[in-house]
Amino acid sequence: MILRQQKYKRMLVLPVILCLISIVVITGCSGENSTVKAKDGDVVRVHYTGTLEDGTVFDTSIERDPFEFTLGEGQVIPGFEQAVIGMKVGESKAVTIPAEEAYGPRRDDLIMVMERERLPEGSDPMVGQQLQMMREDGEIIVVTIVEVSETMITIDANPPLAGEDLTFEIELVEIV
Repeated sequence: MILRQQKYKRMLVLPVILCLISIVVITGCSGENSTVKAKDGDVVRVHYTGTLEDGTVFDTSIERDPFEFTLGEGQVIPGFEQAVIGMKVGESKAVTIPAEEAYGPRRDDLIMVMERERLPEGSDPMVGQQLQMMREDGEIIVVTIVEVSETMITIDANPPLAGEDLTFEIELVEIV
């Protein structure tokens, strides 16, 4: 009788274990993905909200598809990339990135005055307007008009967020 009970218990254990394994596999809770950390070369998808020191939101992906990029390829500012490295899927964090690791400091040498006649004919330049210009090496850059007079315009080739410390709320949605 004792022998039968032990055999019966062993017969119940195997189906229970198989059932638990099936549940884990079906739900994707094997634990493997929850411990994988983002590293160089990974394609990642993140949701983020970027704010300035005064709390102003300058960009967010919350109402869009997650932002996708490859770690280690310089596709995003260095501080953002470093913040994502080591994160696990589902993890969220807040990080403040100093200007030096974001868009760099504001540079006075990137503010230039030029004759208005260099603009295309019929242009009506306005403060805040953005223009595309070609550098001597052929690279196209975006500049912002910061001052307009009758004969001259002043343009700023600094990135709009240059000189700003940036705070990001980041959620790692997926490692592709």
